[in-house]
Amino acid sequence: MNWPAGSFDWNQARAFLATAEHGSLSAAARALGQTQPTLGRQVTALEESLGVALFDRAGRGLILTDAGRELLTHVRDMAEAAARIPLTASGQSQDLRGTVSITASDVYSTTLLPPIIADLARAAPEIEIELVVSDDLRDLSRREADIAVRHVRPTDPNLTARLIGEASGYFFAATSYLDRRGRPASREELKSHDIIGIRDAARMVEGLKSFGIDVPASLLRHRTDSSFVMWELARAGLGIGIFPAERALTDPAMEVLFDGEVAVRFPVWLVTHRELHSSRRIRTVYDHLADQLAAQLRRTAADFAARSRR
Repeated sequence: MNWPAGSFDWNQARAFLATAEHGSLSAAARALGQTQPTLGRQVTALEESLGVALFDRAGRGLILTDAGRELLTHVRDMAEAAARIPLTASGQSQDLRGTVSITASDVYSTTLLPPIIADLARAAPEIEIELVVSDDLRDLSRREADIAVRHVRPTDPNLTARLIGEASGYFFAATSYLDRRGRPASREELKSHDIIGIRDAARMVEGLKSFGIDVPASLLRHRTDSSFVMWELARAGLGIGIFPAERALTDPAMEVLFDGEVAVRFPVWLVTHRELHSSRRIRTVYDHLADQLAAQLRRTAADFAARSRR
């Protein structure tokens, strides 16, 4: 397979990579913000320039040929190398002006981060913040976000993380549900109650077991991957859920169970790319988030403890 340097076209390579990763021209076109015919022409042009077929057409889908699989490895390496170029440039920037993107869960994005970002805006008005609301582990190396607030320490050696505190989850249920079904006196009695859970019931059951909470998947009758929807399902009286203290301090419709006993504990990590960590703008936001989130976590824990004692 020959690819003369003079004939290299990154747009064709990117079209091939997107098509291989998404499995169809239509999905790849949506991902790249292009039309399907344009993307198809780029893939065809790449095949013609290389003199090989990269895909077998199977109905509406596409299957990589042996040549396509071989090329895919190299194009992925190229994409990762290309992504490091702006990372390196951003990492050397000492200018505060510009945008910093932060990704965090829906709960943190609405309960903890807004006042912290407002305080940052007063201290560094040159910096613009883009908040990406997501529970997924965003690929920081490809600049889907500059900084992530996560509960899992990253394993990627190109990422750097700081443990800024520990958060806790508690058992909550609506007063209407507890009046109807009774108030469990122990974790063992949870087996006679409905549990609000995530869509992957098996994964949640295993996760709860690691915290000493043993309930069968059949009790997870109402499931969602949205923390806010989960809370609203519990507020509607559909079952008992585990929620962070931040969701409960201002909601009189919900009761904490077992005298405020902690159901789960989880770390809070602040993550960024190693190269971005040397950028003055991103370092400013990173340090501000670390200090303010740590303080807010301590205040929330103290406020929740005081409420539980009342």
